[in-house]
Amino acid sequence: MAVLTKSIAAIELADAKTSGLANLGVPVDETTRVKKGKLPEFLQTLDTGPIARRYQNIRVTAIKTTEAGRLFSKIVIQFEAFGDDWSSVGDNTGVDYALYRGDKVLHAIHQGRIFLPYCRSWYENQYEHTIPNEVFDEITRFELIANADEMQPG
Repeated sequence: MAVLTKSIAAIELADAKTSGLANLGVPVDETTRVKKGKLPEFLQTLDTGPIARRYQNIRVTAIKTTEAGRLFSKIVIQFEAFGDDWSSVGDNTGVDYALYRGDKVLHAIHQGRIFLPYCRSWYENQYEHTIPNEVFDEITRFELIANADEMQPG
């Protein structure tokens, strides 16, 4: 049985302008702060070497803003996924995320399955998670953790 190896992509996050948040529905006011990072491509291979899953146009947006009188923080992760010639034996194990300041893990998020119903096709994925305000304040790096998975030829 072919096994998709666990792989990690690190994305640095930096302070960013509040422009371009309309498609996420973010309420922008004087309290709004944003951190962004992106990665053009990330490849996940089988234990035998070939590429079996591709992630492209990975965009991470951390937002701290006020809505309904309450200050809160969220992180939005967007990427395209492609299954090459392989598919998961069962439900795909998907991805997880880790938020860092330097080498210190501030917050871990279990995402699980990604939207990738068929191999040999591209699929848009977008996920949103609420994070503690203190984590937003300290975050400098985001890790996309592509989980190991049992695979079969498509």
